[in-house]
Amino acid sequence: MTDVQGGSRGEAAARKGVLSRLPLPSWLRFTSLRLRLVVVFGLVALTAAVSASGIAYWLNREAVLTRTQGAVLRDFQQEMQNRAGSLPEYPGQDELQHTAGQMANSSQRFSVLLVATDGGGRTVYGGSGGLSGFSLDDVPESLRTAVNERQPLTVGNKSPYHLYWQRVVEHGTPYLVAGTKVIGGGPTGYMRKSLEPEAKDLNSLAWSLGIATGLALIGAALLAQAAATTVLKPVHRLGIAARRLGEGKLDTRLRVSGTDELADLSRTFNLAAEALEKRVADMAARDDASRRFVADMSHELRTPLTAITAVTEVLEEELEAETGSVDPMIEPAVRLVVSETRRLGDLVENLMEVTRFDAGTARLVLDDVDVADQITACIDARAWLDAVDLDAERGIHARIDPRRLDVVLANLIGNALKHGGSPVRVSVREETSEERGAEVVIAVRDHGPGIPEDVLPHVFDRFYKASASRPRSEGSGLGLSIALENAHIHGGEITAANSPEGGAVFTLRLPKDASPLAEERDERHAEQPEKEKGNAS
Repeated sequence: MTDVQGGSRGEAAARKGVLSRLPLPSWLRFTSLRLRLVVVFGLVALTAAVSASGIAYWLNREAVLTRTQGAVLRDFQQEMQNRAGSLPEYPGQDELQHTAGQMANSSQRFSVLLVATDGGGRTVYGGSGGLSGFSLDDVPESLRTAVNERQPLTVGNKSPYHLYWQRVVEHGTPYLVAGTKVIGGGPTGYMRKSLEPEAKDLNSLAWSLGIATGLALIGAALLAQAAATTVLKPVHRLGIAARRLGEGKLDTRLRVSGTDELADLSRTFNLAAEALEKRVADMAARDDASRRFVADMSHELRTPLTAITAVTEVLEEELEAETGSVDPMIEPAVRLVVSETRRLGDLVENLMEVTRFDAGTARLVLDDVDVADQITACIDARAWLDAVDLDAERGIHARIDPRRLDVVLANLIGNALKHGGSPVRVSVREETSEERGAEVVIAVRDHGPGIPEDVLPHVFDRFYKASASRPRSEGSGLGLSIALENAHIHGGEITAANSPEGGAVFTLRLPKDASPLAEERDERHAEQPEKEKGNAS
């Protein structure tokens, strides 16, 4: 039971890991131009809407509060002069209470507190709501200080006392509190007016502006989406056309409509595609002509070369004969003819092989081979047993083309012996990777001076020779190129490097089973004539 639960948790974790690795849709990535346009439009709209709403709210708030505040303060000041100013110099509490009630019944409906001194010198209070209503404790101390402070009389100030006001918040309710003294002597009056109706109106305004901002943001996003679709649709078509062009479909063209910048871009793309198609067609025609020339030349050379080879074989037999039938004066010339004839024969065979690779007609003849036996046979056939150290266990099998493997090994080992010198070490191992699967890795290392760094990138180039001062060397400059093509046709690779211990190392990697690649190549070549037939029809 525990194992089942553990497995369930493992599967859930695996599913979570898979889901976490799932890529986001292209339009949700910030690298997407569509998303960036929507975000930019949204930010611009949000900034504009918030700024406009903030300014509108601030202006309306000031207007509402200023209008209400002005009306209340004017009414309070007028009531102070008319009613509080008519009180006697030393009023009683009842008189203050009655006058405060009358003042509170004005049109603005505010609470009133009157403070005076009676005949006995005591401070008496009278409020519109009684003793439990608006009291002196509800008035900020700073406001009381300002109200009771006598100002010096000047040309600009003709009254010793002034009206002062302040906005306060008590228990979440905003109030306007004001106070003043009666001009000419009399009680001190304080007023408190609730601003809760105005606050509710302003809150409603804020909600309305917030909703308007949200609608503006949604509208901007929709507008950005529409604009992005209008702008990006031609760009998307251009991207598809560019991918098709990159896939080799050079007849791809864009439909041009309009006179804007995108239409100009489409016209430019069509002109570039047309020029590229023409250039590629010209290059393909020249390449085909070059391949036909090399193939025809190689075939034409084989006939006279066969006759020359037969003659040189007779001459070689005469040279090796003990009768001494060849004049010693011409013996070096005969040996040179025999050597150059062999070299010419190898060159013609290499050219024909290169032509087959270029034409795509090279085929694999697969067989199950023991790699160690195949290497031993290659070394033995060329009498290299004393110069080559083989480090290969028997039993490493691979399904490859034995003839082409022999060509690759002969080139790599022959080059190592020729340029690096013996002993040459050949090692074989098996490797497995997720990307390439099971492989046979054959490393050929010599103990020579190594390959110059500027030569390494070009060792597999055709007709490349490291020393330009010796254009006539024993090789044709095609051996390593043909070896690399034979590795590629198997789905393998050859790399060249210098060993840290000295000498050059050529590493051949071949799949243990080249059958899938060979079948795919055969199917592709089988479909090619059908396509050519369809194109011709």
